[in-house]
Amino acid sequence: MRVHKLTFAALAVAAGLSLTACQNDDAGTGQSDPSSTSTGSSGATASPSGGGSDSGSSDQGGAKASAGTSSATSSGGTGTTAGTGSNANSKVGKCRTDDLKITAQNGTIDGDPDGTVVVTLTNHSGRDCTISGYAGVDLKTSAGSLSAKRTGQQAGSAVLKNGKSTYFPVNYPFNKSGGSGVRVTGLVVTPPDETKSVTLNWPGAATLPVTDGSGSPVKVGPVGSAGQGG
Repeated sequence: MRVHKLTFAALAVAAGLSLTACQNDDAGTGQSDPSSTSTGSSGATASPSGGGSDSGSSDQGGAKASAGTSSATSSGGTGTTAGTGSNANSKVGKCRTDDLKITAQNGTIDGDPDGTVVVTLTNHSGRDCTISGYAGVDLKTSAGSLSAKRTGQQAGSAVLKNGKSTYFPVNYPFNKSGGSGVRVTGLVVTPPDETKSVTLNWPGAATLPVTDGSGSPVKVGPVGSAGQGG
């Protein structure tokens, strides 16, 4: 019995020592954890209120704002440039009557069956412009106004550079009747897609033959055509 009591006593002492050691370990761990927690809390507290974190937050915010401004500025600049380039390259306006210096001269060549007047359209607007189709042509005569008929030739489209010229022909029959015919007093030209006209002196033969009214004896070719235009 004494041996058992001693054994129990020894076990009790050992258990007590073990418990004390565990408590010391727990106490150490507990002290370490609060320290760690305190550091974390201090770090967390310092992060919003400390200068370093605020500076970092401000720097990040500033970088974003700067990036946003830069992006917007760059985008705006590109848009403006693209818009300007687009307007300059793809939106060439039509040639208006006031953009053109219009003249006419005799273009008849010896041996041609018909007479030809060549009308010149020179762009003096200071910018390029587009021109296509047929001009309106009317002859002022002693018998009244006579409208030229289109030849039916295919009409193309072209950009008329500033200072450059394009041409079209007006063909008319010679008066071989021996009579006085119809006297021509003027040439009225209306550029394609325009309503404003220019009146010129007629540089061709002085008279046209009298017709039976079945058709116009005068024909006009499209802008850009040459020679007889037909």
